[in-house]
Amino acid sequence: MKGLIARDISWLSFNARVLQEANDKTVPLKERIRFLGIHSNNMDEFFRIRVATLKRMIELGGKKANMHLEEKPQIILDQIQAVVLQQQTQFNNIWQGILQELRKKNIYLVNEKRLTIQQKSFVKNYFEEEVRSIINPLMIESIPQLPYLREKSIYLGVVMHKNNSPGKKKYAVIEIPSKILGRFVQIPSPPRRHTIILLEDLIRFNLPYIFSYFGYDTYEAHIFKVTKDAEFDIDNDVFTTFVQKVEKGVKSRKLARTVRFSYDRNMDADLLSYLLKKLNVSGKDNIIPGGSIHNFRHFMDFPDVFPKKIKRNKPFIHPELKISNRVTDVIEKKNILLHFPYHSFNSLIDLLREAAIDPNVFSIKITAYRLAPQSKIINALINAARNGKQVIVMLELRARFDEEANLQWKKVLEEEGIKVLLGVPNMKVHAKICVIKKRKGKKTMQYGFVSTGNLNEKTALVYADNCLLTSNRNIMADINRIFKYLENPSSGLNHLKACKTLLVCPINTREVFLKFIQNEIREAKAGNPAYILVKVNSLSDSKLINKLYEAAEMGVKVDLIVRGIFCIRSEQKKLNQRIHAISIVDEYLEHARILLFHNKGKEKIFISSADWMVRNLDHRVEATVPLSREVNIKELKDILNIQLSDNVKARILDNTLSNHYVTGMDKKKVRAQIATFQYLLNKNHIPS
Repeated sequence: MKGLIARDISWLSFNARVLQEANDKTVPLKERIRFLGIHSNNMDEFFRIRVATLKRMIELGGKKANMHLEEKPQIILDQIQAVVLQQQTQFNNIWQGILQELRKKNIYLVNEKRLTIQQKSFVKNYFEEEVRSIINPLMIESIPQLPYLREKSIYLGVVMHKNNSPGKKKYAVIEIPSKILGRFVQIPSPPRRHTIILLEDLIRFNLPYIFSYFGYDTYEAHIFKVTKDAEFDIDNDVFTTFVQKVEKGVKSRKLARTVRFSYDRNMDADLLSYLLKKLNVSGKDNIIPGGSIHNFRHFMDFPDVFPKKIKRNKPFIHPELKISNRVTDVIEKKNILLHFPYHSFNSLIDLLREAAIDPNVFSIKITAYRLAPQSKIINALINAARNGKQVIVMLELRARFDEEANLQWKKVLEEEGIKVLLGVPNMKVHAKICVIKKRKGKKTMQYGFVSTGNLNEKTALVYADNCLLTSNRNIMADINRIFKYLENPSSGLNHLKACKTLLVCPINTREVFLKFIQNEIREAKAGNPAYILVKVNSLSDSKLINKLYEAAEMGVKVDLIVRGIFCIRSEQKKLNQRIHAISIVDEYLEHARILLFHNKGKEKIFISSADWMVRNLDHRVEATVPLSREVNIKELKDILNIQLSDNVKARILDNTLSNHYVTGMDKKKVRAQIATFQYLLNKNHIPS
């Protein structure tokens, strides 16, 4: 092995790219604030999952905690702490700069100490009418143990005393009810000016009224939050159903250990010490001092008070679908490749709606991983069931952080008579597939789709994904084989092994791609053209990485477009052909997985639900589909070339994780996501 970059340090480098967007003054101000919120939310999940896992590894003393064993977890944790503190400093500096720019636009974020008389009156009345009845202060000194602290909440740590006895302090904790009321309260302002106060500052202003019973005259209050281990174990109790085990696991998160404690660095030292002791947080844990604002993820929903509104490109109907009243009629004849969020997700919903009311359709089978809160996909499936169709939904209950939502969807679906499959032991079902069956005369016709992204109309507006709508018999046959396995996992993997067109994890995906890479190596050795392009979210699988190293050593041209985790050391002296790797972070989240191989001039190109990670390739059911229609292949290749030409939002992925932008001062500016929208919009003709 020629060395890998630690996956967690690489992920932090990705989050640094998100921070770069927040610091980019060419990005609209509201979007810059949103990127700060994304960075904060990303960091929360990182601590809940990866940092928690590393801590488990240390506790196990070198025993394998899961499939992502790190050789020296403590060293990585120390590196994480250093990088996180560095990013927190950058974050705070960016936020201070944004506050200055907000003021230039007459938008003011004020605290409780900067209120006019009129605003004070408003804040007090708002508290009385909206807030007082839903907060429950905890006098933490009088209870032996801290109650459960929600990890997605923020808290005010309150210190009270009388001026004549400052040493006699009283402590309290107040949960900020932002989930109920939102985080931002707009308060009266002069004309052409917007003034906003955060809910915690509004509560802080009212502390004398909240605690008037005690007669204190001095109050201090500072924000803190806890982040907990989000992993839970599925127990092996044979008398417990799988659903009960997932429900138990979700509940167990409430008792999980704290893996990060973030706080306002101005917090009273005695209160800080008291809280750390009660939460059993030590100096070895991630204790992150910050500014007065935490849970910045709420800032993704910052009030739209900006004078200049952001105009987003609206998704449009694929031109080949636009000419027909029915999506079904088109895909009976040809494969359609959708590019979200440029193409409208409604076409996918329309496909299911058509099936729901088509008297000739008798069966719909579909997988679901993360669904929208008010899912139109679910509505279409329910309508199909009510119209007498057999509907089977593979609902992955262990989709992380969506477990509770999916448990609820299970109840909704089953109440409508829909058969719900609950997954495979020791494996997640991450494939995005659907097969619809209808009678056509004496024959049965099958059609459906294979997608790289979730069936979620909300995220489809911001996630860049691909979806192949098809009635190809070979693809449909393989999707049926996957569902046979999902309906009866105990029968073994033979149904998956029988797939002939789709590549299916955990059966053969890695092995097939290793062979394709080897083929390119063979061609390069013979002096023939050889080329590999891999676009994924994450690239950390050591077997595939080492094979890419070998390919580059032999002179194969390798292009990589990787949004997140990137463990390759692309700059090595032994490489005959330097590995060219970029990451694009922009308005949309690049989520599609695309693989292309030169293959002696007969190019092979695939779209996939699987990243090149051990968890995807060995521990999930994933589906990868080859494209066969020339117009789809050309279109996807053109878009990939646009992305490789990006010199505005593309960053170079190098050994030092420097995140330098791709420069092209002497070239025309290419911003891939905007160029892709224009490219697809200009394809108004109907291909043959």
